[in-house]
Amino acid sequence: MNSFEPKVVSVPHGLIPQGAEKYFEHLQVFQEMMMRYNCAILEVQTKLQVLNNDMSVRYSRNPIAFIKTRIKSPQSIAEKLQRRGLEISEHSMLENLNDVAGVRVICSFIDDIYEIAEMLARQSDIKVLQIKDYIKNPKDNGYRSYHMIIEIPVFFSDKTMDMRVEIQIRTIAMDFWASLEHELKYKKDIDWSKEIGEELKICAETINQTDRKMMAIRNHIDEHKNEN
Repeated sequence: MNSFEPKVVSVPHGLIPQGAEKYFEHLQVFQEMMMRYNCAILEVQTKLQVLNNDMSVRYSRNPIAFIKTRIKSPQSIAEKLQRRGLEISEHSMLENLNDVAGVRVICSFIDDIYEIAEMLARQSDIKVLQIKDYIKNPKDNGYRSYHMIIEIPVFFSDKTMDMRVEIQIRTIAMDFWASLEHELKYKKDIDWSKEIGEELKICAETINQTDRKMMAIRNHIDEHKNEN
């Protein structure tokens, strides 16, 4: 089987993100920081594609279906700093926020999630700062995903910087649920009632059961191949 590079979906952003002047005084510095976060995303993205291609050749399967990337907007950054009672500045953003740069990895099966996470954590230039396993311990609303905050060195023309990136790893089904839940939750014309929340939680559990059944079917097929 040929190696496969997963589709990458990136949120576009300009050299100076629109609205940055409302929240950050030094636009040139802010622009430079956004460039650095974008480069950190590229580093992580490359590592993931290499792992995916390696497993494609070694084991004839691709654990990663596609990758999504994004950088927080200036407004979101400023609002998060403000909620925490922190100074709204480029330095404060760099020191206090872990999720300015985000990479979402969409896998086919649950065990692929943990395999990708372990392979990333073993790499000598990646430092894992935090792990939140919402698959084994779902949120109250039913949300499931595996979150990692990592630090990765990025080599620029004049220096090397350790940049933080949030990585979310989930199955296609988990991502489908999370996207729809977010859309419904933040629609202004929908009454976000307790009943809707309960229905979505039931859907999340159904999706989890389906994920595990699909993984069991795949394992059964693999065992049958090995026997033959």
